[in-house]
Amino acid sequence: MTDIVAMYIEKVPNRTSPPALLLRVSTREGKKVCKRTVANISHWPPEQIEALRRVLRGERLVSPDSVFTIERSLPHGHVDAVLTTMRRLGIARILGSTRCRERDVVEAMIAERLLHPGSKLATARTWSSSTLGQELSVDGVDVDELYAALEWLLERQERIEAKLARRHLREGDLALYDVSSSSYEGTTCPLARRGHNRDGEKLPCIVYGMLADREGRPIAVEVFPGNTGDPATVPAQVERLQGRFKLSRMVLVGDRGMLTKTQIQALRAHPGLGWISALRGPAIRALVESGTVQMSLFDERNLAEISSPEYPGERLVVCFNPLLAHDRRRTREELLAATEAELTTIARAAIRRTRTPLSDAEIGVKVGRVINHYKVAKHFQIEIANGRLAWSRRQGAIDQEAALDGIYVVRTSEPAERMTAADVVRGYKSLATVERAFRCLKGLDLRVRPIYLRLEDHVRGHLLVCMLAYYVEWHMRQALTPLLFHDEELDVDRKRRDPVDPAQPSQDVRRKKKLRVTADGLPLHSFGSLLTELSTRFRNTCRLTAQPSAPAFEQLTEPTPLQRRASELLETVPMYAKG
Repeated sequence: MTDIVAMYIEKVPNRTSPPALLLRVSTREGKKVCKRTVANISHWPPEQIEALRRVLRGERLVSPDSVFTIERSLPHGHVDAVLTTMRRLGIARILGSTRCRERDVVEAMIAERLLHPGSKLATARTWSSSTLGQELSVDGVDVDELYAALEWLLERQERIEAKLARRHLREGDLALYDVSSSSYEGTTCPLARRGHNRDGEKLPCIVYGMLADREGRPIAVEVFPGNTGDPATVPAQVERLQGRFKLSRMVLVGDRGMLTKTQIQALRAHPGLGWISALRGPAIRALVESGTVQMSLFDERNLAEISSPEYPGERLVVCFNPLLAHDRRRTREELLAATEAELTTIARAAIRRTRTPLSDAEIGVKVGRVINHYKVAKHFQIEIANGRLAWSRRQGAIDQEAALDGIYVVRTSEPAERMTAADVVRGYKSLATVERAFRCLKGLDLRVRPIYLRLEDHVRGHLLVCMLAYYVEWHMRQALTPLLFHDEELDVDRKRRDPVDPAQPSQDVRRKKKLRVTADGLPLHSFGSLLTELSTRFRNTCRLTAQPSAPAFEQLTEPTPLQRRASELLETVPMYAKG
């Protein structure tokens, strides 16, 4: 007599081919157990095979659609990443210890800059289409409330910046300061003035300065009218450091166009406030012509410390970078050649125009447009007469400029016992971290512009929101570095590498760029593309099919390995117990 013992699915190895999946029946004939193949189901989809395996085990299968329905799905992973970072950083406590509607709206505005950087101020529609409304209780926000929140935030700016300073600035440390500008769309804001528009647009602009710690973490931001010169913004930073932040000993780092001779004289009146800057081209030329700076200084090292009676009480660190010198020579020759090519075109056009000849004034306009475009006017002698154009290179001026190629001079008030010459150069070069902040503000990350706000206070509040958003982004980038195309050894490498030689990519970042995966095999991303990848994890609002009147519940989709790793890394963001 034959008895059926079991029916099951068996995986059978198939040498170099994929294994076969067979539906088999196990039978007993007396004391002998036999198995028989009923069907080859290797071609079935995996989910169908798994369902059959569960049925054979005696499980009762129910279609998900018969249990619950999904009413709404919202992108969640990127929102969770931003809000998790904000909670760990204590952004709510930084804004104010008492919770209120304005604080919730400002938190949402900060997150919105990271999640939807291209938008104007968010409206109720944009927030109701994301999970911000659910997680921050900001559903139904109208434009008037947004403006009120900006005014509320601006009233607390001094306290917010003081809290950040207590966290990140220490006595005797470096404070980095730089200035940028952005175009303003409109004519109503009194801050919008014609000035040095770094966006390269012929529009009114606003100027804003950012103060950061030595690592580039933003501490404070201040907005100025668009026609404000960079040096004129420095006194406000001195008052901020020593007055509002109560720091008696700091070193202010600013570029050569900001810490001018006049501003440095003013800084000397503030005991305990040191500075690091650099000399401009004419000042370096004067040192070369006086014999104070000579190429023999770089026979053994690429930097040398000198002193000059023109700069009493200062240390001057002269640096020479041969690669930079070569690059400047090449660039200058390319600009000169391009200028001559266009001047030749203008000269030939003037010769051909016999019927309606070009006037000297018309030729002058064309020439001026060319030499100003390539910024080499000082290197050419131009002659325009009787509708003809002639020119020649001023070789003396070219040679004079070439003598300074690759040479720059960093100046500081800090004595040698406090800071070595190499650390002075490193301190000055750390301004690059503030420049990266401006790139993030103006680039695809945060898009501080275009600015449409009309009132001065609203513009100032908008810049403060953007600065706080970058504060969050800065910490996210630090934590997520293993998943980004960032150099994980950069922070340590900056402190030990030669401060003058061009930075070389580490073995880690070379491997990243070549393989484009992490050591664990996860794909590498830019910061923006990683947020996009995280956004593919959804928050689903579900309701039981059999009980439609029962409360809805939420269910998250399972994270991918990359999303799970990103969540683990964000748990390393520092937690601050106090604001």
